[in-house]
Amino acid sequence: MHEAVDRGRLRADIERTGEFGAVDAEEGRGRTVRTGSAANRAAREYLVERLEDAGLSVRIDAVGNVVGRWTPPGADPDAAPVASGSHLDSVPGGGIFDGPLGVYAALEAVRAMRDAGAAPERPVEVVSFTEEEGATFADGVLGSSVAAGARSVEAALALEDDDGRTLEAALDAVGFRGEGRVDAGAWDAWLELHVEQHTELESAGVPVGAVTDITGITHCEATVEGEANHAGATPMADRTDALAAASEFALAVEARAVAEGPPAVGTVGSLSVEPNAANVVPGRVETGVDVRSTEYAAMNRICGAARDELDRLERQRGVTTAFERGFDLEPTPMADRCLGAVERAGERTGIETLRLHSGAFHDTAHVADVTDAGMLFAPSRAGVSHSPKEWTDWADCAAATRVLVAALADLAGADAGEERT
Repeated sequence: MHEAVDRGRLRADIERTGEFGAVDAEEGRGRTVRTGSAANRAAREYLVERLEDAGLSVRIDAVGNVVGRWTPPGADPDAAPVASGSHLDSVPGGGIFDGPLGVYAALEAVRAMRDAGAAPERPVEVVSFTEEEGATFADGVLGSSVAAGARSVEAALALEDDDGRTLEAALDAVGFRGEGRVDAGAWDAWLELHVEQHTELESAGVPVGAVTDITGITHCEATVEGEANHAGATPMADRTDALAAASEFALAVEARAVAEGPPAVGTVGSLSVEPNAANVVPGRVETGVDVRSTEYAAMNRICGAARDELDRLERQRGVTTAFERGFDLEPTPMADRCLGAVERAGERTGIETLRLHSGAFHDTAHVADVTDAGMLFAPSRAGVSHSPKEWTDWADCAAATRVLVAALADLAGADAGEERT
């Protein structure tokens, strides 16, 4: 079956999808595909066409999740399906592989099984989740959160963008608000192929990663209140500088993450400074903190150290602080069954795999809460992602897809040597 993967067909689908929302870039190929945009409509419509051309039945749920279903002759139509896919949306100025590779590799896996005459015992579904990137309506992984039951359809549809437009209105505008809810818990198993977004595979010279677990992620907000005052007339000893204090806070988060060691990371990635004038001592700073690790205890220690640092700043610098841990998702291990299927697929196809964890969050983390789930990675050149410079060689895309099809066939009960009758 893996030999039936058509590299040219896979590349054509990814490159065509990369044209929707294309942006000018000095290097590479960029795209901006926000949920509810014209580019998002075009990407969705193209996917539906490709699914139908491949003989899959298509359904769209109330939050815009798109599912194509292949029920091979001889398969039990009532059996729990095996599913695979990813997302079509992007960050502003993102690359062409993040998301679309997983969607079209899943479709290519179905086409390869069909072309090879494979006979899965279960239906196979190709999935594109809504708003994985969180660039418009949510913090991310919106569609999969609904599919996994972590968020209700009603709550999702009521989410608003910066202009006050609801997700419901946006989906209506592009014609992709369907009915019902895709239920990830009804799948027998799930696999997602994604670009690595790091350099482990490239450094090791290995074409496919077998993901063992997905990092947990916490987003915190820390506020430092000082006193705005004249930058020239206020002596240094008389200042309560909120930005100077916030700078120490950022360094403390970094130091605690370094002390934890890999794979823990901590980032103060956003600052809002008031009044933000060169001739005024900063009076207030709001910071955004991102903490990740595959060990939840490490995440808790970093967040605890952040709180402790704010307490120290209050005592020593006279500022007032606040800390809120508003978004918190624990690390997610992949199912042994799915990890085993990926590694067996590598052996059967003669394609080397490497075990590694995911430092980025993915839809699979939600799916793993309700069914057996696994992930595969394809190498990212120089680890660059969320950028027009994002690149995965087409040979690596094809190799990872070959492992994906073999793993899906394994999970779906297909015999590579069995011909359909």
